Amino acid sequence: MLLSPLELTLLLLSAAVLGVVAFRTLNLPPMLGYLVAGIIIGPYTLGWAEDSATTHALAEFGVVFLMFSIGLEFSLSKLSAMRRIVFGLGLAQVLLTIAGTMAFGWIVAHLSQRLTGISWQAAFALGGALAMSSTAIVSKILTERLELESEHGRRIIGILLFQDLALVPLLILVPALADHSDGLATTLLLAAGKAVVVLLLLLFVGHKILRSWFRIVVKRRSQELFMLNLLLITLGAAWITEMAGLSLALGAFVAGMLIAETEYKHQVEEDIKSFRDVLLGLFFITIGMLLNVRLVAEHWFLVLLLLTIPVLLKCILIVLLARVFGAPLGVAMRTGLALAQAGEFGFVLLNQIGGLNLLEPMFVQLILASMVLSMLVAPLILAKSDAIVMKLSRNDWMMQSLALTQIATRTMKTQQHVIIAGFGRTGQSLARLLEEEGVPYHALDLDPDRVRDAQAAGVHVSYGDAGRRESLVAAGINRAAALVITYASTPSALKVLHHVHEMAPALPVIVRSMDDSDLDRLRAAGATEVVPEVIEGSLMLASHALLTLGVPLRRVISRIQMARGERYASLRGFFHGVSDTSDIAENLQVRLRSIVLPEGARSIGKSLGELELDELGAEVIDLRRNRNRLEWTPETTLLAGDIVVLRGAVEELARAEEHLLKTRRNQRSASAGAG
Repeated sequence: MLLSPLELTLLLLSAAVLGVVAFRTLNLPPMLGYLVAGIIIGPYTLGWAEDSATTHALAEFGVVFLMFSIGLEFSLSKLSAMRRIVFGLGLAQVLLTIAGTMAFGWIVAHLSQRLTGISWQAAFALGGALAMSSTAIVSKILTERLELESEHGRRIIGILLFQDLALVPLLILVPALADHSDGLATTLLLAAGKAVVVLLLLLFVGHKILRSWFRIVVKRRSQELFMLNLLLITLGAAWITEMAGLSLALGAFVAGMLIAETEYKHQVEEDIKSFRDVLLGLFFITIGMLLNVRLVAEHWFLVLLLLTIPVLLKCILIVLLARVFGAPLGVAMRTGLALAQAGEFGFVLLNQIGGLNLLEPMFVQLILASMVLSMLVAPLILAKSDAIVMKLSRNDWMMQSLALTQIATRTMKTQQHVIIAGFGRTGQSLARLLEEEGVPYHALDLDPDRVRDAQAAGVHVSYGDAGRRESLVAAGINRAAALVITYASTPSALKVLHHVHEMAPALPVIVRSMDDSDLDRLRAAGATEVVPEVIEGSLMLASHALLTLGVPLRRVISRIQMARGERYASLRGFFHGVSDTSDIAENLQVRLRSIVLPEGARSIGKSLGELELDELGAEVIDLRRNRNRLEWTPETTLLAGDIVVLRGAVEELARAEEHLLKTRRNQRSASAGAG
């Protein structure tokens, strides 16, 4: 079935939406939804979408914007702080994976007559593809589990960072190695020379021009112009490297690096995010379309081998390397389990291998299938990593027990203390205030460097995860006076509240949150108090403003106490604007909406009580007539021109607005139709 470019794009977008909805419902990474959607609509399954120039163009743009985003994260200071992990552990992992793949390819080529065509160039390129791990999946899961700053989290991120950086030279080397002419050395030198010249041109000349040009654009105060300029720079840099015989992705990476050195980095990150996520999703769909399901079914045993052997060997390699670089066995095993799967950049290299005909198409298909399957099982492996490590490593079990014993020892003599979950800036400020008041406390944190430095300064803090039942028991939850969760992570807070509800249901728990979107959910889970940063910041700002304007201090304090006493009920909700975040989760937040009643509206002449807006999920908080605020009651009758201010979630507000504004004519038409 031959589709026009517009029809193909619509099909891909439809598949993307359905795939992401399904996998989000299952609490799995959306990238897996893209892959599965591509497999289903691809030419080898339903056959709705063909592998065409349009899909290749979309895939290339997705990679371009992904590499641009990685360039934005490329920080020399960050690399310097993690240089031993990045350029030691990360470099060793990539090089040894490539070397091991080349050795394995040589053995297979000599043992199997059918695969004698595997060249060392193909094995090198394949090793580069297998060396990659999924930054998207792993970083997301580590963030959700609050493990980015743990010992294994730092090693994982360091290795992922080097893998991202290694893609750039690999994208240059693979096409050069694919040139089977006698002058291979000349080809490599020419490619390296081009890369050096182009990078020098972009990095040094571009750096001087870019900052000045951005200032000119920003002074125009136009969001459109800023966005257009950003697209021009990204695609322009990609075009320059392509004209030089290098990859589009390299130019985008350099453009990201250049912008990362300017003061506009964070604005650029926000603006480019939507383009990157959409195009990257389409890229993963095109990767899924390459999977020949029938071929996989026919050679399922070989696919299973290609899945298990690389994953196991890669995991073992990373565990051994982490041990060589000084990691405890438990940390090394967690690092290996997290990085054993294939990655999105592996697909980029595999696509390049297929395009250069370095491997037989059937073998590329089998490897592609195994890589997709490894990414599908990656979230399950990560979810069970703690249980796997505890079962396989007696040493890790002893280390965990020792850590819990140390926590218990430090808190054994403490009574009526406060357990502080998280010892970041907020936790440390709370600890100082408690200490000044003579209130005992003990903090739990997962950053080993922070814990070590704080303990050296005599602070009562231990390395431990407040989300684990054992850590809370060791911290003396049954003897504690209160527990304060100082980090704004609803999933982790819900886990802690679950344990508290089981072990010490009467213990007061104070939870920090970013805003009021999860206020009711946290309270329902057992939180005694929820402190939303945004609303508390508004209260402090208002109190200072009122004092500056001469309002008596007693009245200001009374206002604040009243707002807190009613648990921020009067402050919840806001009038949403274009500048507010457009995240999907934002639609669940409480908002405000003003509705002007026109002539002929169904609600005119009716009382607020008759309209039953509360049954639609909307709450009337204000009523204005002729620009004056009315003291309204449920019996107040609405007139044309009245302004009704409602509070509720987005969908409830939309239903209430339709209910208020429906005209009498529409009502009569509906009645006639029913009759």
